Amino acid sequence: MGVVVVATLDTKGEEVGFARDVIRAQGVDVHLVDVGVLGEPELEPDTSASEVAEAAGTTLERLREEADRGAAVEAMGEGAAVVAERLHEAGELDGVLGLGGSGNTSIATAAMRALPVGVPKLMVSTMASGDTEPYVGARDIAMLYSVADVEGLNQLSRQVIANAALAMVGMVSNEPDVETEDRPTIGITMFGVTTPCVQAARERLEELGYETIVFHATGTGGRAMESLVEEGVVDGVLDVTTTEWADELVGGVLSAGPERLEAAGRRGVPQVVSTGALDMVNFGPRDSVPEAFEGRQFHVHNPQVTLMRTTPEENAELGRIIAGKLNAATGPTALVVPLGGVSVLDVEGEEFHDPEADAALFDALRANLDGDVELIEHEAEINDEAVAELLVETLDRYMREAGRGP
Repeated sequence: MGVVVVATLDTKGEEVGFARDVIRAQGVDVHLVDVGVLGEPELEPDTSASEVAEAAGTTLERLREEADRGAAVEAMGEGAAVVAERLHEAGELDGVLGLGGSGNTSIATAAMRALPVGVPKLMVSTMASGDTEPYVGARDIAMLYSVADVEGLNQLSRQVIANAALAMVGMVSNEPDVETEDRPTIGITMFGVTTPCVQAARERLEELGYETIVFHATGTGGRAMESLVEEGVVDGVLDVTTTEWADELVGGVLSAGPERLEAAGRRGVPQVVSTGALDMVNFGPRDSVPEAFEGRQFHVHNPQVTLMRTTPEENAELGRIIAGKLNAATGPTALVVPLGGVSVLDVEGEEFHDPEADAALFDALRANLDGDVELIEHEAEINDEAVAELLVETLDRYMREAGRGP
């Protein structure tokens, strides 16, 4: 077994050497990847900075000559990702450890994000107590705040680095002693306002013999599901909650990016999609909502989350976008439309109930879906048990027809 340590050995040699020694003392091999650009390494690396730069399609000399720190960090991150993938494929990487400030955090976590979910990834960083989304993305990266700067060894840094090193040893040296079942895996998207539907669907799918993984549709959740579909971890998709597209279109804070709703279709994975929470765009606290949206309809979900109702015009565009994504699918695809409301806030008597906006969404979907996508409409709202049962029945049918069922 082996731990790969990604660090700038021209500036963090002492700290990395300490981590290496702690890991080796536990009988675990260490492979040092140098991503430093400025000077010569203080420790002998197993993969040199020159090799990392070449893996990114450039040279260390060029990066030094250009003297552009941002470009150098980006290039070394790309190279480190390639190196990490190669080491993992060769069986020389069982886990990755990173140590450093903002630059090395960016580089090391780029390498971590290139690895499959399940490979241990731990970043000791000065950035770990702030916004870690740019570093973690949609991967299972553990961030450990260094408390003090990763600059020299002292009573504090030794303890933090030793804890990280021992944690990595524990992760790569032990297998969980639990029984697992090999069952077809269904990825499901959920939001608070679609929870009753997802809970009912999940329970029914598990009764039928499927394993389920529920992703919170907060941007990173949607990206995580898409990436696991690409990796072949997810065998079928129950995309109940497509709200991330509302944020992508309108400018909310929970966008999953323009490639959302593409992975299952591209890989031919059976998918059943619905319109969950397309009635809302997400922002932070009420006073954080951009002035451009003043005058719109809002619901303060909690002190940290403010929801804004989508308009008929926005819903019409969402219908066109989603139809286009589903039309491009190469595998069995259905769209289930709950005519009674797309969230708990969109039903009659609730704040976001807007028949005109819903009609614009539904009409656009009907007008733009092609004949290869099965369109199923139901009079109930999305959290009605009948809708959950319909979603499950359709996906189960697709899975069994494709030879992917339990």
